[in-house]
Amino acid sequence: MSDDPHLTDAPGHADAPGHADAVAHHATDDHGDEHGHDDHAHGDEQLGPLDVPAWGAGILGVLLGLAVVLAFVLATSPVAPA
Repeated sequence: MSDDPHLTDAPGHADAPGHADAVAHHATDDHGDEHGHDDHAHGDEQLGPLDVPAWGAGILGVLLGLAVVLAFVLATSPVAPA
């Protein structure tokens, strides 16, 4: 085993591998119901509004990136003899 202090858990960390309840706590049928909430999904929360400027900027960025790819393809393609 290594003596590296970075490989150990923080003091008081109760979920260390090999503790008595490690298998039961991480069982495949555990969906977090005992904690009062579902660990995997939050179906009760509403989605926020659509951020149109952010999506527009993202789409514009993708289109500009494709334009750069097209420029590289055209610049590196062989020229047919005339």
